[in-house]
Amino acid sequence: MKILFKKTVLLAMIAALASLGAASQPLVSVLAAGLSDPSIPPHGELKDERLEKIWTHQLQLYEKLGKIENLIGKTQKLIDHVSEHGKDVSVVQSALDAFADAVDDAKPIYERGQAIIDSHAGFNADGKVTDSEQAKETVRAMGERMKEIKKAMGGTGKALRDAIHVFREANPRPEKTPTP
Repeated sequence: MKILFKKTVLLAMIAALASLGAASQPLVSVLAAGLSDPSIPPHGELKDERLEKIWTHQLQLYEKLGKIENLIGKTQKLIDHVSEHGKDVSVVQSALDAFADAVDDAKPIYERGQAIIDSHAGFNADGKVTDSEQAKETVRAMGERMKEIKKAMGGTGKALRDAIHVFREANPRPEKTPTP
C-alpha cells in the first residue's frame, strides 16, 4: 500500500510539473496585460518590489523546468511498473512520449534563458533591483523565453495531466482494508 501511495503522489507531482506551462501564464500576463488589467500596474509603472517578485518567480519556474527530464525518467519507470501489473498504460505512455519530445524541442529555448539569468541585468546577485529599466527589460526577456517554451510544449503538459487523470479514474486505488 505504501508503494502505491508513493506512486500516486509521484503521478500527482508529474501532473503538477507538467502544467508548468500554465503556471507561467500569470507571469506572462503581468507583462502583457498593460493597461487592460487594473490590478497590474501599467508597463511604465512596475515598481521595484514587483519586479523583484516577478524575477524570483521566473527563477523558481526556470529551476523547476530544469528538473523535468529527471521527472520524465521517473514517470517512465512508474509507467513500466504499472504496465508489468497488467494495466493498460498506452494513453499515458503516448502522452508522456509527446511531452518528452516537446521537452526536447523546448530545450534550446530553455538553455537560452540561462544567459538572461547569468547576466541578470538590473538585478544584483540577491535579486534586488539595481536599475529599474534594465530589470524591466530582463523580466520582459525572461517572460518572452517562458512564452516560447510554452509554445514549444504545445499543450503536451496538459495532455499528460489529462491522460494521468483519465488513467486514475479508470484504475482507482483499492480500498484500504483495516488491519486488526
